[in-house]
Amino acid sequence: MATMAQAEFRDELTSNEKLDVLEELGVKQSPSSDSPTVCSESDPPDGGRAAWATALGSFLMQFCGFGYLNSFGVYQDFYTRIYLTDHLPSTISWIGALSSFLAASSTLISGLMYDRGWFHHLMIVGSSLQSLSLFALSFARPGQFYMIFVLQGVVSGIGMGLMYGPSMAVISQHFSKRRTLVMSLVASGTPMGAIIHPIMLNHLLNGPVGFAGGVRASAGFVSALFLIACLSMRTRALSTPTASYSAVVRKCSREVTFILTTVGILLCQVGFYFPLFYLQLDSIKHGISIHFSFYSLAILNAACVIGRCTAGIIAAYTGLLNLTIASTVACGIVTISMIGLSDISSMVVVAITYGFVSGVYVALVVPLMTKLTPDLSELGARMGLCFFFTSFGTLLSGPISGALLSSQYRWLIPSLFSGIACLVGSLMLVAMRLIIYRRRLRTG
Repeated sequence: MATMAQAEFRDELTSNEKLDVLEELGVKQSPSSDSPTVCSESDPPDGGRAAWATALGSFLMQFCGFGYLNSFGVYQDFYTRIYLTDHLPSTISWIGALSSFLAASSTLISGLMYDRGWFHHLMIVGSSLQSLSLFALSFARPGQFYMIFVLQGVVSGIGMGLMYGPSMAVISQHFSKRRTLVMSLVASGTPMGAIIHPIMLNHLLNGPVGFAGGVRASAGFVSALFLIACLSMRTRALSTPTASYSAVVRKCSREVTFILTTVGILLCQVGFYFPLFYLQLDSIKHGISIHFSFYSLAILNAACVIGRCTAGIIAAYTGLLNLTIASTVACGIVTISMIGLSDISSMVVVAITYGFVSGVYVALVVPLMTKLTPDLSELGARMGLCFFFTSFGTLLSGPISGALLSSQYRWLIPSLFSGIACLVGSLMLVAMRLIIYRRRLRTG
């Protein structure tokens, strides 16, 4: 991390009880005319060939990592109807849930290794695990649940976990003023991947190519992009972390804002994946043509791209935390509205609306954690802690929804449960917003 950037953050937090940084989480304030601008050769350059090449590589990592994971709805539908017909939807959903859990919880390790300078090692090992797991998955046969579970749920999840956090955090080494904007653009790689992968997988898996050839073609495509990403990304000189990992844990355990953020995100994650995992199946079961239902996830993720790309622009006017709260509330409301899904028009409305608001929410999580981090040399560790705890929400999301759905496909109960979970999570963020407001009043 840039030394002057860290010093600037520390000065702000110690001199103003963290209020200068926290104000950016609320309504953005005009900079004071007597506040000097700190400039140094060690500051992030906010551009340049290496910076934008790194952003491209990070984008591709999101495209092939969580972008592929968010396409699990295609596998969920294919396994439920064709490949794993002897297993309940709730059982099959454990594959995607465990992969999501490991992808998030592994950040606890990858974040620490990123802070210690192991960025390129993490990218190479993580991308290799993801590619190899997909090639191996192509050899699975119908009914081989445990083989699919290990490869797609465990190995792939760990690989994505090694890449996800560091590939986002490295953007802070190259950008400062444009950091939120660039992070939101990089985060759009996930829904962009979740547009391309479902279309490709649906045509491959359900076409003449079949499961084995289709998964291999997908694995080759992903591997080629991983290679480009690994060759593109660069790191700048990192400062030595100012505190041990245990010290960071103790510090975070005493920060009310960090705790409320983590709890809020955890609850939101419990309900977040229900539309992603079940929208395509929901459409088919409500009589919408299978051919059109195949595009439900593509429509959702197309809207998600727009949400993620515009999140950084909107946050500049509303504040990070305010926009995050609004997006989580909207996610909960739209998830509950899935109760009314009955035809093509309602499916399209749900897909577009949820795609946009969920894209805004996801794009702001990492910038929000960055703003709450006073010392950027601890960013990887703090992201790892947050994502480790919130990953339990991700782990429970799919299986709980599948169990509530049952083999009778009762959509009312899981829709209500997932939507209410998002709304309760937003209340935690509202509580944090009120704490920030009270601090501002006490010092004002």
